[in-house]
Amino acid sequence: MSHPAPRDSGTHEARGHLFRDDGEADHDDRPAPGPPGPRKPARRVSWQKLTFLPVFLLLVLLGTWLWFRGADLDAISENALGGGNVWLRLRQHIQLTVISTFFVLIIAIPLGILLTRPRLRRAAPIATALANIGQATPAIGLLALMVIWLGIGERPALIGIIIYAVLPVLSNTVAGLKANDPTLLEAARGIGMSPRGVLLKVELPLAVPLILAGVRTALVLNVGTATLATFGGGGGLGDLITTGITNQRMPVLVLGSILTVALALLVDWLASLAELLLRPRGLEVGT
Repeated sequence: MSHPAPRDSGTHEARGHLFRDDGEADHDDRPAPGPPGPRKPARRVSWQKLTFLPVFLLLVLLGTWLWFRGADLDAISENALGGGNVWLRLRQHIQLTVISTFFVLIIAIPLGILLTRPRLRRAAPIATALANIGQATPAIGLLALMVIWLGIGERPALIGIIIYAVLPVLSNTVAGLKANDPTLLEAARGIGMSPRGVLLKVELPLAVPLILAGVRTALVLNVGTATLATFGGGGGLGDLITTGITNQRMPVLVLGSILTVALALLVDWLASLAELLLRPRGLEVGT
């Protein structure tokens, strides 16, 4: 008569399987899975984002330069494009864009913050309506009004560009601050933060994505609107475009148009990078 094999102390048998007292089956000695390792942080900017558009613009500008090398330019075209005139108009255009965007930011963002405070909240619809009027007015008409009021020069062009680009930044600032979760703001006040601390450390960081989207829109608008500064004596790449149209010189028109489009795409690319890099990490998906 066969006898069952001796069992170790601390084991028992159930349904033909041998178990230990600690509840682990004898037939599976694999260690229990440990806690998951730290999640690898997501990359904010991919190499495609960094390289695709600059390479594309470089190829476009290189092709334009090669075309101009083989183009037959008459005296009028050479006069419009020679003597450093192209670089002068490009520099004026960039200057108009940078200065107007700077003033848009220092006007629209503080005003948007004030319009979301309890004391001035009732004035928000009026301010937004005025900004809507500024953008609803055709840009060339707005610039003409500025020229009639202030005369010919760079200043009326700048004021017209600023008025035209205030709305995106102002409306996005107000919308971003209003979209904040009231429970988060109440929790910040509950731990003793001052109203200024709540604004700087909670409200504005949460509203950053919408504010940056408005700034990006304003930048592209400014690049396009700055081409109209030529009608008020403000310079810029619009001088090349109007010269090409009025004198029927296609090379001058093509160069002015390509440089304007390339500048707008470059500014939009730089703004998109800033939008990704300045976004608070806590608001990123997967972090």
